[in-house]
Amino acid sequence: MRIAIFGAGAWGTALAVAFARTHPVSLWARDREHAATLTRERVNARYLPGVTFPDNLSISNDFEPLARNADLHLVVTPLAGLAGTVARLHDLAPGTPLLWACKGLEAGTGRLPHEIVLDILGRDAPCGVLTGPSFAAEVGADQPTAVTLASADAAFAEYWIQQLHQPRFRIYANTDLVGAEIGGGLKNVIAIAAGVSDGMGFGLNARAALITRGLAEITRLGTALGARPETLMGLAGMGDLILTCTGDLSRNRRVGLSLAQGKSLADILRDLGHVAEGVPTTRAAARLAAAHGVEMPITEAIDGLLHSDHIGPRDAVERLLSREPKHE
Repeated sequence: MRIAIFGAGAWGTALAVAFARTHPVSLWARDREHAATLTRERVNARYLPGVTFPDNLSISNDFEPLARNADLHLVVTPLAGLAGTVARLHDLAPGTPLLWACKGLEAGTGRLPHEIVLDILGRDAPCGVLTGPSFAAEVGADQPTAVTLASADAAFAEYWIQQLHQPRFRIYANTDLVGAEIGGGLKNVIAIAAGVSDGMGFGLNARAALITRGLAEITRLGTALGARPETLMGLAGMGDLILTCTGDLSRNRRVGLSLAQGKSLADILRDLGHVAEGVPTTRAAARLAAAHGVEMPITEAIDGLLHSDHIGPRDAVERLLSREPKHE
């Protein structure tokens, strides 16, 4: 089973290392010099330091042969790169099974990743999303992890979990694409809020409240879009939310922590050195919620904090605290 992974950031590299333990894997790096460095050093020191590549893992900057010679395509670019990558793959190797591990909502349109993919490949394309509570550093280090593979085609999901499942990288099948992707995308928004709360010293009670009420927001929007509530209570929903809101490796939580310190968003993103998908997703989620008449006060507060020069961390928190009491 030849797997081609497109995107040599932290998560793409971690998945390449994980799957290369049992399959031949080729990892595509967009930058030629970066690909040469990975090939020479056999470690991604920029994005996943300390994780040595297995012998079964090769690196390339040549997109076409990787696309044409693979039995499975796995796209692990930032969400902004998903459409372009899938379109290239479709032109070069139409019909090849496809997975993606991108999270978020498309800026400007609010589309979920599977909507982007299916608009390019067609409604019956053999494809699915890989998502769930997983930090790249721990997957690369072969720490126990459990994720979801969701596809509208139950047989596709079942086949690929059998091919990719490992004792320390457990994969569970699901047919709820909307639920899996809403959970994976919106948890980053709530993680920014949790980081703000932690950074302002509000304590564990406040964090627990944010996680719980954040899950309620995610579930309201998810079910409005057709997601199953049980998906949002599982790995792709609650599991990913808890990890991202509490783990020190969470990029989006680190964005919130830095906002609480008074740093500008531009400086935070520059210093982070990685993509924090919660930032563009927040604006898209707020607009999507408004379009569907779904109340999402935490998301709205973070949207205001990220995109207004007149709202600071304390203002955002006070807006949430001043809301009228209501039934849970």
